[in-house]
Amino acid sequence: MSPDDLMAGRTGRHCLALPSNRLGLYLALRHWCAPGQRLLMSPISADEILFLVLAAGLRPVIAPLSPADGNIDPGAVDLDAVDAVLTTNLYGLPDRVAAFAGKPVIEDVAHAIETTVDGRPLGTFGVAGIYSLSKHPGAGSGGVIAVEHESDLRTLERERDRLLLPRAFLGEVHSVLTSMARHAALRLRLVRPALRLSRSLGLEEEREGYRIAPRPDDVRLALKQVPDLPAFDSWVQADLHDYRTRRSRLSCWYQSRRLRALSGQRERRIAGVRLLAELPTAAAAVRDHRDQPLFRVPLLVSDRDAAVAELERHGVATGYLYDPPYDDYLPEFTEASPAPAVARWWGRHVLPIDPLYARRALPVVRSLAPAPPVSP
Repeated sequence: MSPDDLMAGRTGRHCLALPSNRLGLYLALRHWCAPGQRLLMSPISADEILFLVLAAGLRPVIAPLSPADGNIDPGAVDLDAVDAVLTTNLYGLPDRVAAFAGKPVIEDVAHAIETTVDGRPLGTFGVAGIYSLSKHPGAGSGGVIAVEHESDLRTLERERDRLLLPRAFLGEVHSVLTSMARHAALRLRLVRPALRLSRSLGLEEEREGYRIAPRPDDVRLALKQVPDLPAFDSWVQADLHDYRTRRSRLSCWYQSRRLRALSGQRERRIAGVRLLAELPTAAAAVRDHRDQPLFRVPLLVSDRDAAVAELERHGVATGYLYDPPYDDYLPEFTEASPAPAVARWWGRHVLPIDPLYARRALPVVRSLAPAPPVSP
């Protein structure tokens, strides 16, 4: 079965396969929002998400966050002042989707393909849910958009095909083999040599400060072309230059294989969540969702950089650390949060741990000092 067929079976929705979650987010933003509209969104996520919102011609309205889960705090926002909502479901902890009733809700479920609310999968509450096949499944690439109505799916399919670039088979082979090598390195505790090799070969993109250099002068020029995704390619393609490249059967086969493997990881992932939930550094919401197979378990620690280095020495790779909140990153192009302290606190102190490797991380994380209390 294809990835979209497998996801249709998981969600009960109409599903469309994509080369990336990023392309799916842009398609959804363009389909359900009009240029100039105001989009409520979290200030903490991958940098490219902000550029996708700008490429769609939308005004990013940065929301205050809940200290419990790092997601939008619905009680602190004025929904009447926005036109639509983009959720994040950070590390798999669910946004409070029901609180946004009455607005078009686009669910970014890149981190939450396995999370449910009252037995219902995240990604099925809003007008669209956009999944990533490179996160939980670990397929190296791929995404799926899930929608309620087939008519929306057909429109999205036509727009997807318009934006797709020609296949690059050798690039696909490289992506699949790299993904397989990463999984093998984790299983065999070869994280440190794998990271050293990656850095020595220049496989990690260079960065100066921010993961994606903001380049505000170039953003102003790109904004003159919105809504237009290619104008923002230089930002959106960071770490994934083939994010809108058409895929062949090889990628579909590998993505489907990784998707089918999720059920076999479920109990082990939940066991890791429960183990890490007992730590005093675990984010408060983790304790409320210890029955969920989260993508990562967010700990909030005092000296995160030292913890990351020590975990690496123990063969535990730490990723999904995000740059400062969007309204600090590109203030000119966002509407600032009225209460930014929690977002800055999360961005500075969160340490996401893969629950599949909780026991390997435990010798390091159980002795970490908690983050200082968030200050207003």
